[in-house]
Amino acid sequence: MRRSASTLLLALGVPLMFTACATMGPPQPPSLKLPKAPTDLRAVRKGDRVILTWTAPSMTTDRQTVRSVGPTRICRGLEPALTRCESPVGEAAAQAVAAANHTFPQKASRSYTDSLVGSLQTDNPSSFAIYAVEVLNAGGRGVGLSNQVRVSLVRTLPPPREFAARVTGQGVVLTWANDLPPAGSAPVHYLYRIYRRLAGSQEQILAGQIPAGSEPMLTLTDSSIEWEKTYEYRAETVTMVAQESKAEIQVEGEDSPEIKIFADDVFPPAVPSGLQAVASGPGQKTFIDLVWAPVSDVDLDGYNVYRHEEGSAPVKVNAALLKTPAYRDDSVAAGKSYLYSVSAVDVRGNESARSEEAGETVP
Repeated sequence: MRRSASTLLLALGVPLMFTACATMGPPQPPSLKLPKAPTDLRAVRKGDRVILTWTAPSMTTDRQTVRSVGPTRICRGLEPALTRCESPVGEAAAQAVAAANHTFPQKASRSYTDSLVGSLQTDNPSSFAIYAVEVLNAGGRGVGLSNQVRVSLVRTLPPPREFAARVTGQGVVLTWANDLPPAGSAPVHYLYRIYRRLAGSQEQILAGQIPAGSEPMLTLTDSSIEWEKTYEYRAETVTMVAQESKAEIQVEGEDSPEIKIFADDVFPPAVPSGLQAVASGPGQKTFIDLVWAPVSDVDLDGYNVYRHEEGSAPVKVNAALLKTPAYRDDSVAAGKSYLYSVSAVDVRGNESARSEEAGETVP
């Protein structure tokens, strides 16, 4: 009986021992909480400002969710590359990390604007600055530099002077003083860009661009506007740097002050031309047929026809606007002579001057 009890205890102890051993293992090292280095750093230069953007890391190097981060060092050097961030040119402040789902960590965009002092800018088209960022943890430690981006250090020029706008029948005409050297065979040349936005909107539309030339004043007509709307325009200079076997580098200068203008259409269409008058033949019902060259204005709504006899004032003979450049006048009398002219009318009711007259006598 004793032996049976001993055997039973031994049998029960074996699985207990193995169960205890299964829960034991080597101790895990504590997380260093080092945020992964960003891999999507981007840079855009505007005048003497370099705008850097990147995605804040959401995971640590040991695959833990980032709970908090320290500041981000902004690193800048000259070519060929940065090896370490010895003297940061700036620092993006620490930012609290919002609670995130462990499976889908939240990603946040960060940005920093660096200023290129005058001594850094150069007329040498082959000079570049290299940028990287280093994200630190709450203890001030980092895993290393992000990806690196190149920014041209070529000098930019101020925005155009005397930038002005006026409304004409062809659209908004923009003028400015030309202070830039004309384009030549040098690797660096310049152009002007004009941007437009609808008042109240943030969308910027390129209205046009013109290379620098020798004229003291330059003009650009924006014909793609919609009438009866308010627009705001700005101008900038652009430095273009040619590269062998590579795409041309474009560096935008600072913007001119915006100018606001209301595109009020008070401009009539073009005057019709080529008016001809032909009377009906003998034995037919009396009429005079008129034809003229069509007016090409995009906002044309129709035509009016005016008639008079010698010594009397012209009178409009059509009841409604004519949609085609032709008209048959059948309210004429045999043996009489008539003089005709034609005008064009746009969708806002602006009417052109009358065309040259054409005369005809009814047989």
